Amino acid sequence: MNVPMHLPSVILLLTAFGLPSQAPAAEPAKPLKVLLITGGCCHDYAKQKDLLKAGIEARARVEITQIHSSDTSTKARFEIYEQPDWAKGYDAVIHDECTSDVKDMPYVQNILKAHKDGVPAVNLHCAMHCYRTGTNDWFEFVGIQSTGHGPQQPIAVTYVNQSHPITQGLKNWTTINEELYNNVRVLDTAQALARGRQGESEYVVSWTNQYGKTRIFSTTLGHNNDTVADPRYLDLVTRGLLWSCNKLNDEYSKQP
Repeated sequence: MNVPMHLPSVILLLTAFGLPSQAPAAEPAKPLKVLLITGGCCHDYAKQKDLLKAGIEARARVEITQIHSSDTSTKARFEIYEQPDWAKGYDAVIHDECTSDVKDMPYVQNILKAHKDGVPAVNLHCAMHCYRTGTNDWFEFVGIQSTGHGPQQPIAVTYVNQSHPITQGLKNWTTINEELYNNVRVLDTAQALARGRQGESEYVVSWTNQYGKTRIFSTTLGHNNDTVADPRYLDLVTRGLLWSCNKLNDEYSKQP
């Protein structure tokens, strides 16, 4: 007698005989939402913002939102920083502004509050020379105090901490003509990743910083467009970004 079998019985029999059942495919990692702030003095931010967005998104599972000011002075301000919850909804912020003469403490403190509250950050190049308020507030966030730079000449970059997750697999390299920022003070919370040499001058050019409970990655490299577009630079910045979010893993890394 042929007795019709119901679907649950068939599945039970297949399982019992060891036949494989197809599990649903795992959902891909949700992209990190990253805010990129660009603008201010002395750099081609109009092009660099797009070089960074394209380069980082090609290397990591992230979605970058751009906030750009066309003000090319040292007093450029960003309306978003006026909002008390300006970083809400973002997993990290990339600071790539050059605004040394913005010294309004409530404005600066509002920027820092987002990071004090736990939003990771990446600081690029002139971000280290921003917000010269006469206090240590910005330096404590960045991790290194810098007051200036030398001439534009190639910088020989040497990774001095190759065991750190950010630098693993990265090779020493030499930039095109770039600005080597000095180190007046390296805070105890900062950990050097790379040093740069121009002639007899040598300083830390890439490092991490612990800002309260928040991870911060910074590099003083990145003055010229060709450096920002360099795959070696983009690899470093992308790995630093993912590390700051505690997402430096295969799930969030992509091959460029």
